[in-house]
Amino acid sequence: MGEPKRVLVAFATAEREFLWPLELEAQATIGEALSLCRARLGERVDGIEIPWEHAAVGIFGELRPRSAPCADGDRIELYRPLAQDPRERRRARLARTRRG
Repeated sequence: MGEPKRVLVAFATAEREFLWPLELEAQATIGEALSLCRARLGERVDGIEIPWEHAAVGIFGELRPRSAPCADGDRIELYRPLAQDPRERRRARLARTRRG
C-alpha cells in the first residue's frame, strides 16, 4: 500500500483563494483527491460554487487528466475558464491605443 501522501487542493476566484489540505492513500489519483475534497466540503464553499466535475485540473500549473496519480506535496488546482483570451484582450487594448 505505501505511506499516505499529503496534497493541497486549490481553487481561486477573482476575490479569494481556497486551499484544502488532504491526506490520501499512496496510489490515489487527482480525481480521487477531488472526490474526497468534494465529499468533505460539498458543492458550495462560503457561498461559492466549486466546479468539482467540469473544471480543468492540473498540478502546479500543468494540466493533467483526473486519472493521473498525484504525489506527496502536490498542489492540485481547479482552473476557472478565462472570461476572455489574454491574447485577444491585448490585441483589443492595442487597437484602442492606436485609435488614440
